[in-house]
Amino acid sequence: MTRGYRAIYARYRQNILAGVLKPGDKVPSIRVLAEELNVARKTVEAAYAVLVGEGYLISQGAKGTRVNPDLTLAAARPDVAPVSDDAGLNQFLDLRDGAGYLRLGIPALDAFPTKKWLLLAGKAVRSLRPTEMTNPPVMGYTPLREAIASYVNISRGLNCTADQVLITSGYRSNLMLILQALGVKSDKVVFEDPGYFFGQRLLKRFATSLHYVPVDRHGIDVDYLLRHHADARVAIVTPSHHSPLAVTLSLPRKHQLLEWAAANQSWIVEDDYDGEFHYTRKVLPALKSLDTQDRVIYMGTFSKTVMPAIRVSYIVMPRAAMARFRETGEILEAGVPVLTQKILATFLGEGHFYKHLKKMRTLYARRRKMLLDALHIVYPGLFEVELSDGGMHIVAFLRTSTRDAELASIWQSHHLQVSALSGWYCLCDKRYGLVMSYTNIVSTEQAVALISGPRAQTLALLT
Repeated sequence: MTRGYRAIYARYRQNILAGVLKPGDKVPSIRVLAEELNVARKTVEAAYAVLVGEGYLISQGAKGTRVNPDLTLAAARPDVAPVSDDAGLNQFLDLRDGAGYLRLGIPALDAFPTKKWLLLAGKAVRSLRPTEMTNPPVMGYTPLREAIASYVNISRGLNCTADQVLITSGYRSNLMLILQALGVKSDKVVFEDPGYFFGQRLLKRFATSLHYVPVDRHGIDVDYLLRHHADARVAIVTPSHHSPLAVTLSLPRKHQLLEWAAANQSWIVEDDYDGEFHYTRKVLPALKSLDTQDRVIYMGTFSKTVMPAIRVSYIVMPRAAMARFRETGEILEAGVPVLTQKILATFLGEGHFYKHLKKMRTLYARRRKMLLDALHIVYPGLFEVELSDGGMHIVAFLRTSTRDAELASIWQSHHLQVSALSGWYCLCDKRYGLVMSYTNIVSTEQAVALISGPRAQTLALLT
């Protein structure tokens, strides 16, 4: 047995055991592999013969050689055991990237005006000028910045100009750019607890002095912030519709938070990720609309209102820090493709965006009721839901159990992309339940059918 033979045999065996090559996968022919490795055919033949003899490969004549389809392998054992924090990250990554129902952050794709979008896309392509085919402007396409400024001033109560709007490629870009522009790497940063999971992960990497402030039924506990973290340089909050508890920051706490920022020359980052969706006549203005000292940095996104794939978000920069944001943007931002920005600018400028939002508010109110009715039908008395004025998700709190992580795993095995509320917390004082979206529910009957799948396992776990 030659050394080359052993090397080929060992390489294939390792890849099969590690799951890189899976049962049924085709492997290269003897001739092709011999040419690729620059070895004699007999060397490859010998390696394949042993692999076939041990049951790793199976020869199918003219159909070639494959990994044995009947091969059953134990789960691969990693060299280093993953830490529990990474396990939590993997769960959220699976939910974000996998297919399933009740998935967070996905708008009602069945109700999106696709035909209108395609017409606008064709118009944008035909009107594309040579000057627009070079590098996209770092601060963003001017007509889109103008359209966004007009929108947030009218709908969210802001008072900004297009020069203050910076177009980015998403939440991560927003947060990274803000942290870099403010130069707060070693300064104290506070984040809500519970808080947006991927925001936590990002901040843990880039803010060396990260602390958490609890959230209750009235939003972030500003008294707690003043007692323990009054010296914080930045507070990152979701005041319109907290992620994930879905509560709204009370007006007294809004003023208290703004007074703290002004007195300490601190910054408030307002993440208004789904503030457009309110279901009553009472429209809650953004925290930024109350900011008379220009201490709030407002950030919004079109992922929830248009589609996640568009990857367009924006920051409304404070006037005093615009130069720093521009300089940082030149370094960090590659710019969002102009063609995408042109389509979106027309979508806003011609009024289609406003019509779409109005339609979605009515639709989401109906779909939320469908999911709530289904929960009551399938699991009477098991969950408690504290309704907010709007948003795109609910939290089904467990009345008597703390086993939401196990429950979430059960529901996920039925292709329901819910998450355990406890996994969004960093402090010890937790609440327990399932976080789930209703935006793509189409009927109460569908919702009942979906959540009935894990009913037996749910009741066995919790009762």
